[in-house]
Amino acid sequence: MRILLISQSYHPEPISRAHLLAEALAARGHEVTSITAFPNYPHGRLYAGYRQRLWDVEHVSGTRVIRLPSYLDHSRSRLRRTLNYASFAASTAVLGPALSGRADVAWVHNPAPSLAVAASWLAALRGIPWVYEVQDLWPETAAASGMLDNPRVLAGIDRVNRALYRRAASLIVISPGLVRALSRKGVPEGKVHVIPNWADDRIYQPVEPDPQLAAAHGLTGRFVVLFAGNMGAAQALSSVLDAAALLRDLDDVRFVMVGDGIDAPRLRREAEARALSNVVFIGQQPHERMPHLFALADVLLSHLRRDPRFDITIPSKIPAYMAAGRAVLVGAGGASADLVRDSGAGLVCDPEDPAALAGAVRRLRDMTPEARRAMGEAGRRYFLRSFTRDALVTRYEEVFARAAQ
Repeated sequence: MRILLISQSYHPEPISRAHLLAEALAARGHEVTSITAFPNYPHGRLYAGYRQRLWDVEHVSGTRVIRLPSYLDHSRSRLRRTLNYASFAASTAVLGPALSGRADVAWVHNPAPSLAVAASWLAALRGIPWVYEVQDLWPETAAASGMLDNPRVLAGIDRVNRALYRRAASLIVISPGLVRALSRKGVPEGKVHVIPNWADDRIYQPVEPDPQLAAAHGLTGRFVVLFAGNMGAAQALSSVLDAAALLRDLDDVRFVMVGDGIDAPRLRREAEARALSNVVFIGQQPHERMPHLFALADVLLSHLRRDPRFDITIPSKIPAYMAAGRAVLVGAGGASADLVRDSGAGLVCDPEDPAALAGAVRRLRDMTPEARRAMGEAGRRYFLRSFTRDALVTRYEEVFARAAQ
């Protein structure tokens, strides 16, 4: 098949789903073209070695990658964030039809409905079916994260998205909860396919802890609770700092925060102001380095804001944690909590409840290393059954082939 992938985020940015999908499809003999932005996430600054222009073409891992310009931003400003999404959507709508070439099917990965509007337009002009991957519900996600709060704007976005759901040949979601949510919006369940997030099993796997790396970050002999990924409003990480404050009596416990995001500077300032010496910040790291950091952790932490709209999603970090074979602690409800319970990979506590989070950390610390190791091994087995890229890419192929008929 000739497959067109449209995603604002792409390699070398840390959100790599589109790149990994493109790479796998190309390796299976498909002709793959990807439309994306010039890399700037998560800081909203252009990566070294890139210069924005009207368009640029790269050839990466067997894929033709077309980069289009956007307004660079990843701040708290609603206006600037909206311009970031809308500008790339506009570039895709205007330049995409001419540059994309022939395709049998298109796929769009949403961070915002504006890009799906552009994809729908491009697909209509090129006369090809398109598949809409819905990782987050809009406008619900925008409301839950605080990005938008105007009822009329939210209602307008909802109407647009419902129209997009009707126009798409198929929809892909990451959890059964999203199937039910879309059904309530009038989308037939037979049109929706569940393909969960994967982790790249060539990278995310158990490795031996590196004593030098532990020493470099002051983690030798510590009980390490490690959070990795985006630090934004949706993660509600002030609760993690509050839990750290409740655990000051445990001299060996360290919370390690790896990653970046719009909340990262504030969290660093807050930890310093509160003299939380048991919290360590490590900046954004390449994917290849993450398993070595995971290996230093006794527990890998995922946390989300308390909101029912987050109960139907599963952060992509959780499959990566499970792949690493470490015990997992999830501060969330719904699908994320169900996954950890069902797999036996770790413990669950209520989100935005520092006392519950601190209590779960105490419980994990009091376990034997063998008990925590058993959790990690259970998570690893579940990952190998459910979240490897090859198995899930086969399901993408099936959805694309059906849409292209």
